[in-house]
Amino acid sequence: MKHANLSIFVPHMGCPQSCSFCNQRNISGAEKPPTSAEVTRLCNTYLPKAEQGSNTEIAFFGGSFTAIDYTFMVALLQAAYPFVQQGRAAGIRISTRPDAIDANILNTLKQYGVTAIELGAQSMDDEVLKANRRGHTVQQVCAAAQAIQAHGFSLGLQMMLGLYGEQDACAYAQKTAQAFLALCPDTVRIYPTLVVAGTQLAEWYTQGQYTPLTIDAAADICAQLIPAFEAADIRVIRVGLHADESLASTVLAGPYHPAFRQIAESRIYLHKMQQGFASRLKGTYTVCVPKGELSTAAGQKKCNLQQLFKQGYTVTVKEDAGLCKKYREIAIL
Repeated sequence: MKHANLSIFVPHMGCPQSCSFCNQRNISGAEKPPTSAEVTRLCNTYLPKAEQGSNTEIAFFGGSFTAIDYTFMVALLQAAYPFVQQGRAAGIRISTRPDAIDANILNTLKQYGVTAIELGAQSMDDEVLKANRRGHTVQQVCAAAQAIQAHGFSLGLQMMLGLYGEQDACAYAQKTAQAFLALCPDTVRIYPTLVVAGTQLAEWYTQGQYTPLTIDAAADICAQLIPAFEAADIRVIRVGLHADESLASTVLAGPYHPAFRQIAESRIYLHKMQQGFASRLKGTYTVCVPKGELSTAAGQKKCNLQQLFKQGYTVTVKEDAGLCKKYREIAIL
């Protein structure tokens, strides 16, 4: 059964300061925090029946869940937990800051059916964290991650590409990815940095102090990170922010695209095909790809095939059920 989330946004609550890139009202599309009654209503309306809900999680996203008022946090959990007990949800997933985790918090989360905790680490470089006003350190990320795992939760880590202060976005991304791999999370989310109206980053951008990544540059970096995580059996559960009208209307610059993940995964296939053709004569070839991967391998508007054509290779792609989709195997004929 495919995993699903019932996402409930708790906008910009609990954060001790505003990070350079963050305007949670725009990013989450939510303005007011949910009430316990609203949580109950949403769960009753959108969760599947008990016999269908074994792979659905209630997800509190959008802010630093464990840094909000403790009483309010518990009230939200108390509204959600009965649906876990009834079998209509597999558990509760929350996102929070690395410096908002301690033993008392973890015990409370465990008591109310939380199964997965995602940490907004964003970078594993202290200077970059400081420059972007994150208010926590790399050491706090590591300590929180280890505590989460020790208490039996599924650990998720979130990273950002192209943050302010990075001189070489790819090198910094690789550094963060390697640190994530050492922590052995269950899941990872990869977010290219966007310039959103109403943020400090927007001011730096308009003043010429910050240059965001292009879509191509961000996709190339993600095309390196995704296979590295997947090879370590770490699920990459999101690449790029979710497509949302309120977000799109406030993005001033940066690699925003509603199909950014497909662009990044398409770039993986392009790199593999380019490597495969490196030792072959120019000419006409067929590239076999896993079932269901034709459009991704060809690229949006067949951009991968066009790029290969410019390099002297006329390529047709076809499916081969014997190739592994997880590792994006290809065969050149």
